[in-house]
Amino acid sequence: MKKILLVFGLILSVNYMSSQGCSDAGICSVNHSFQSDEKQFKNTLEFATIYSLGEADLVYFSPYISYTKRFNERFSFTSKVTFSTANGSFGTRSQFGDAFVIGNYTFKEKNKKQWSVLTGFKFPFTASNLKINGNSLPLDYQSSLGTIDLFLGTNLNYKRWDFNAALQLPIVNLNKNSYFKEYGGTDDFSSTNLFERKPDALVRATYSIKTVNKKFTFKPNVLFIYHLEEDSFENIFGQRENIKGSEGLTVNGNLITSYAFTKQSSVELSVATPFVVRDIRPDGLTRSFVLGLQYQYSF
Repeated sequence: MKKILLVFGLILSVNYMSSQGCSDAGICSVNHSFQSDEKQFKNTLEFATIYSLGEADLVYFSPYISYTKRFNERFSFTSKVTFSTANGSFGTRSQFGDAFVIGNYTFKEKNKKQWSVLTGFKFPFTASNLKINGNSLPLDYQSSLGTIDLFLGTNLNYKRWDFNAALQLPIVNLNKNSYFKEYGGTDDFSSTNLFERKPDALVRATYSIKTVNKKFTFKPNVLFIYHLEEDSFENIFGQRENIKGSEGLTVNGNLITSYAFTKQSSVELSVATPFVVRDIRPDGLTRSFVLGLQYQYSF
């Protein structure tokens, strides 16, 4: 019991630390399909929401719903739809964000080691050019980055450890954002007119701890996310310009705590804080506070 109380104390302390979240155009959460413990059930529904604080005075409320179908002990398919409400000094904007489709294949366990691979896509519901009263908005207010992305990933499970790596590759750019900071009346946000985002690479290590009654599971993990090149935009002269400082490494510490009501249902709390961050994140994904809550039901 003392250990459980200690971990909950750590959760609360992390909640009040500054957090920059993940990349997160999706690469940080796509590995979730690697880590399902209830593989005896064929179907899983997840309902979740994320409350977070962004740049300047922005507040986000971002629910999503996810469905996983397990065809057999080797292959599963996951789909997810996201929604986002952003509220700040520019106003409030709500819109569906992205749809994810991910396939996962698990190889046979050998010498207590088990490999998994995944591949999938992310499809945007918007071209990242939502406006308020006809005024262009920075990417911080957008519900999607407006790109079709390819995911490639692999995971190694060894005893209580999971090590996974993933790539997120924008393959079709549908982004039509038209925000210029010169006309925005503030220096809080970067110009992102006709924004082009570069790929991300992720490496994560996760350690799982279960209580004796297996009701509580704690998953401390560390993520290394490298944005592989500098993003770019089209400036007011119609020339493409790289955004200096947008390439680079982010290192996040994350703690996931779940409680199983039954074998079929559970609730999960996730919090994170950064150790290393990129100089500039024009994609609007910077967060100063992140709290995620998820309910899962398998049948």
